[in-house]
Amino acid sequence: MQHDEFIATIQERAQLASRGDAERATRATLETLGERIPGGLAANLAAQLPIEIGEHLRRTLPYGATDAPAERFDADEFVARVASRSTTDEPVAAYRARVVFEVVDEATEGGVAQKVAETLPDDIRRLVTAGSTGGV
Repeated sequence: MQHDEFIATIQERAQLASRGDAERATRATLETLGERIPGGLAANLAAQLPIEIGEHLRRTLPYGATDAPAERFDADEFVARVASRSTTDEPVAAYRARVVFEVVDEATEGGVAQKVAETLPDDIRRLVTAGSTGGV
């Protein structure tokens, strides 16, 4: 999947008014995910995504260190960070994050998205695996 297709898919599924909204939702979600998963896994996931999209994950690695540890925070904090980064409220941020995760899963191969989900605590894993039609 190429960058434009990735962003267009986010915009369509999340029913966003603009491409900019889709870009913000993607950036906010992936930057937050990059803080929550180990650096090596973030780098592996980033390598499977379009360069511009993967950069959101790489940006969270200190000096590109793939051995960076994951921060510890729960789903409420995850959604709060996404909301803050995307300047929207938390229910909207949670929905948009689910859409981003759904598209990330479709855009990656070899089970990388599944490996990411397996590293997360149950509450965040439910957010990651719910898809655009699921609940938090």
